[in-house]
Amino acid sequence: MTLKPQNLSNHARYVPLFHVVLAAMLTFNLVWAIWQLVKAPAGQRWVDLMMALAFVIIFIYMRRFPLSVQDRLIRLEETLRLQRLAPDLAKRASEFSCDQWIALRFASDEEFPGLARKVLDEKIVRRGEIKRLVKNWRPDYLRV
Repeated sequence: MTLKPQNLSNHARYVPLFHVVLAAMLTFNLVWAIWQLVKAPAGQRWVDLMMALAFVIIFIYMRRFPLSVQDRLIRLEETLRLQRLAPDLAKRASEFSCDQWIALRFASDEEFPGLARKVLDEKIVRRGEIKRLVKNWRPDYLRV
């Protein structure tokens, strides 16, 4: 299986069944539960609304929790890469924010040290701005 080359415009992970279908189903379920409660208030309708809200909360956190863990791993991987590629800059590793690490992971090994210095020296903090500075994109096909 050949993977499509990744770049700034296509690197985001998008899963239609999750991001569209499941989100739409849960939204419909929540609206339906509210509508039913307004139309005919009853104990079971409150339970239905609580369950609809619980499903929405689960939907949000079932995406957020793995992303948080992955962000921690990215921070670790990029710290190790910084130690390997720019030992002189490694002592400044604690100055990077998680967002900076996440954006810098797309820089090739050749441009990573220079871009990392630029990010710190110029205090570039926004992911999108850092990603736009990457010339040779290093793909991340394992993003959750």
